[in-house]
Amino acid sequence: MNSISSLISILSETDKRNYLHSLSFKNKRSDVKNIQLFKILDRDKNATNIDVIIYGKPSKGAYHALCKRLHDSLIDFIASRSFENESSIEMNSLKLVLASRILCKHQQYKAAYKTLNKAEIISKKHSLFNILNEVYQTKIMHSHNLEQVDLVQVIDNFKSNKQYLYEEENLNLFYASLLKELQEDKVIFNDILDKNLTKFNISITSNLSYQSLFKIIEISNKVANLTRDYHTILEFVEEACLKIETSERIVDKYLNEHIQILYYLGNTYFRIKNFKKSKEYFHQMHRFMLLNNSKHFDAFYPQYYLVVNLIQLFEGDVSKVSDALSKFDYHKYKKNDEYCHDLKLTWATSLFLEDKFKESLSIYRNFYRNDKWYAEQFGNIWVIKKNVLELLLLVELNHLDLFESRFTSFRKKHTKHLINRNEKRVLDFIKFISDYYYKTKNHKSEEYISKVQESLQVKDESEDIFILCFYAWLMSKINNTSTYQTCLNYIHSN
Repeated sequence: MNSISSLISILSETDKRNYLHSLSFKNKRSDVKNIQLFKILDRDKNATNIDVIIYGKPSKGAYHALCKRLHDSLIDFIASRSFENESSIEMNSLKLVLASRILCKHQQYKAAYKTLNKAEIISKKHSLFNILNEVYQTKIMHSHNLEQVDLVQVIDNFKSNKQYLYEEENLNLFYASLLKELQEDKVIFNDILDKNLTKFNISITSNLSYQSLFKIIEISNKVANLTRDYHTILEFVEEACLKIETSERIVDKYLNEHIQILYYLGNTYFRIKNFKKSKEYFHQMHRFMLLNNSKHFDAFYPQYYLVVNLIQLFEGDVSKVSDALSKFDYHKYKKNDEYCHDLKLTWATSLFLEDKFKESLSIYRNFYRNDKWYAEQFGNIWVIKKNVLELLLLVELNHLDLFESRFTSFRKKHTKHLINRNEKRVLDFIKFISDYYYKTKNHKSEEYISKVQESLQVKDESEDIFILCFYAWLMSKINNTSTYQTCLNYIHSN
């Protein structure tokens, strides 16, 4: 039942009503067992003995056949809805190609040629190499009927586009291979990066398409988020960006990608605590967000607002940050779900650093979904940060029963993942929290402090800023100082 329940789970309430309506329309008899099965699984994905509920007696064969029909019907519905709702540039271009082929089939060659040309113009503008491949193949196939077609020129275009398509396919292979190898223990980013660039015949040159360069930078940013080794990856990202800046390309054509690259660079400099450089990139980002009548402003504003406020937070203006995040219009930007959740988590964190623990917990309680859902949407790292903040709040508010429960749950859920990701020190930090809370260790002793310093490995300027925050909380308890001031001291001394 997991597969059917999974399909049902992605439907909105409106989709569910529409699907049930379509089932009622298609059912030729009064038999509504498919509707009954859908409703049972919608209510409870772990329901048992469903065959007995539906048929009044055990009937495994008929039940499995019913499940198969419902599963196939759901797939058809989801696919149909996707085509109905799809309004992307890529889909519109593809529709034009399909329409031109139908026109050719009915010998409406003049209209077909105009339609193909429109598809070609759109696809070239947005570097849709796969669609362009279909455009050129269609022109070549019907060139004997399309008098306007210069076959030699079309074949040249087809060959050139093939090279771009090959490049794009190699980037997809590169991305998949890189992420796969990063899941292994003790990997070195530069080593596997160089190896995979060579393996898939990718070179960072000004001849590489803008979108290909953007994709490589995007991949590097994802790697940095996974490994948190921003220092090592920054050099490579800046080298790739330099190729983009020196190449003769029109910024307007790739404005969306250009804004995203500025965000990657600004965020990377923030994570290594170079706030001055980070603010320079975010100033540029904001300027480009306003271009083309602010076409991309709303799409990028939440992520821009997030890091700008984080910079302010770590420059010493925590109260201003709390106030700014309380005034953010979360409803307006609800489609940008990931960054809205990041903003709320940052809001809760800023209140925590102000020692406003009850207010922080009140914001934290907005995260009412289970951790599995958050992990699927935002990744395990986000869930771990959320759960660590909760543990710290429960310590500060002295909620003994809840702390015990959440502490046990954290270790059960995350131990395997953290060990596999070579993140044992997060588990060490959780253990230190427990030691502090239960007073099982003398947390002011030299031995305990030495263990804390050795475990958390705060060594140099390359240390990730959020690791320093965890360390600062623990040291503030040991030294009986303000958590926020301790945090600022560590950040600015590094």
